[in-house]
Amino acid sequence: MPGKKGPNGLYAARKLKEKRKKFRWYQREYKWRVLRKFGMRLDPLEGAPMARGIVLEKVGVESRKPNSALRKCVRVQLVKNGKVVTAFVPWDGGVNYIDEHDEVIIEGIGGTLGGAMGDIPGVKYKVVMVNGVSLKALWLGKKQKPVR
Repeated sequence: MPGKKGPNGLYAARKLKEKRKKFRWYQREYKWRVLRKFGMRLDPLEGAPMARGIVLEKVGVESRKPNSALRKCVRVQLVKNGKVVTAFVPWDGGVNYIDEHDEVIIEGIGGTLGGAMGDIPGVKYKVVMVNGVSLKALWLGKKQKPVR
């Protein structure tokens, strides 16, 4: 039969499984997952969806071309392993609700393959809570930040 791709028939299952196993290595997601390329080795959150940390300082990160702005971010030292990461503070004026030495919870910002998002270079995380209160609730004026 011309144009026939691969084995087929009653006793072809083993050959089909081996062939699928071989060709899956050409899929980037599969290869990264199996080799743990992006895994725990490079991830300061160590596979967790969120992490708690202490704010060290507020910083402004310049956005990439074609935009021109100072994106308000904070440097956060994670409680679980002491690593320092930069986290973006969402909402207009959201950084005003965060002080140094506050306890914040950060999560991934949602870029491709766990990377940076949009025009903020090198920033992979965003702040979601400050001192146990949602940053959005603070911003909307629904709650007040507890003083610790």
